[in-house]
Amino acid sequence: MLPAEVVGELGLPVGDDGVVIGVDPQNQPAVVSLLRPKPVDVLLVGSVWIAQLLALRAVAVGARVAVETARAPVWTQMAQAAGGGQQCVSVHDVRQIAPQGPSISSPVLVMRDCGAQPPRNQLAPSPWQGVVTLLPFLGPRAPRLLNRADLVGLQRLSPQETEVVARVMRLPRQVAATLPTLSDNAMLWCTRNHQQFVLTEPTDAETGLLGAPRRID
Repeated sequence: MLPAEVVGELGLPVGDDGVVIGVDPQNQPAVVSLLRPKPVDVLLVGSVWIAQLLALRAVAVGARVAVETARAPVWTQMAQAAGGGQQCVSVHDVRQIAPQGPSISSPVLVMRDCGAQPPRNQLAPSPWQGVVTLLPFLGPRAPRLLNRADLVGLQRLSPQETEVVARVMRLPRQVAATLPTLSDNAMLWCTRNHQQFVLTEPTDAETGLLGAPRRID
């Protein structure tokens, strides 16, 4: 019980819901909402390490994960370990993924690991279904994919890749200049209106399964 006049002075550590992707420059948890009442399309330029970390953390908040990939063996161990024995992560060949039936009580994260020039997603956009497209580097289709994405996550880029991203995403010059210098556990998450640098901090269990943070697979 508190006097009404002090309620306005309370500070409660309540943030957005979603998947914790690391900590921001103020050492506060950074969270992205990958599972929403409307479809969300995320472009991730980086290693399979960061993609698998996101998949594990999506499972931890109650999502099912469906992986569409041309390199199934890379995902098998993670899929078997996720969910404590429950079948939370399924692995599918490219173009062989079926509708996942997402719902508010069973949201789905679709992880597309189909190379630098992924085919068009065969799944129709759906509420409570997030789609993350992983690119190892920015290929010829990069501008189209960047333009289509609701959110873009970037690990370290080459100067040439940085030029493309900076132009399409309208990055401030100081932000763009940092991209070629990022450490293996650092990322830039951005839209055209907002940018946030994040340090990804894996737990001991995540490191034991996935290894140390890396940019190159």
